[in-house]
Amino acid sequence: MSELFAGPDGGARCRWCGAAPEFLHYHDSEWGFPVVDDTRLFEKICLEGFQSGLSWRTILAKRENFRRAFRGFDISRVARFSEQDVERLLQDEGIVRHRGKIEAVINNAKRAKELIASEGSLARFIWKFEPAPGTVAAPQTATTSAEAVALSKALKKSGWKFVGPTTVYAFMQAMGLVNDHSHGCVIRQRAESARSELQRP
Repeated sequence: MSELFAGPDGGARCRWCGAAPEFLHYHDSEWGFPVVDDTRLFEKICLEGFQSGLSWRTILAKRENFRRAFRGFDISRVARFSEQDVERLLQDEGIVRHRGKIEAVINNAKRAKELIASEGSLARFIWKFEPAPGTVAAPQTATTSAEAVALSKALKKSGWKFVGPTTVYAFMQAMGLVNDHSHGCVIRQRAESARSELQRP
């Protein structure tokens, strides 16, 4: 099966983004473009944790609800959430009501604050795990990589939760640490140009 499909403008795109109407804009404007903003990085790794066992379509449809519920994923604000906030979130029908995942976000906000204090920024820590230039890309069917395994281990060692290698690899793909747009996808070169122009943290 081809890794590509023809988008509404006739241009070839990664096949996965043809699976749901809302995927196309996400694919064309976000997925694979490099991110060095701590809030966006934190939001994404939290959402990838919520996706565990679910579909990205479910999470993407609820993303604005998640942002509202978790105060825009402001790391300092989320780190101050209490058990009362956990109970509030468990009643919020707009998000995924899973106690373990909700508590993991709060825990991870506290761990993120610690990393920011020691590393200067969350981005500086995460981008250390970008594959070296010239590294052979993982096959399109891959669900993890050596770098994702290493980042997962480093985060777990720092006390993070719901950051297994598969979750972390999906995060790295989305945040542009790797360019996993299919060869022939019209967005691949745009994402690569953004990566080449990026000022690494």
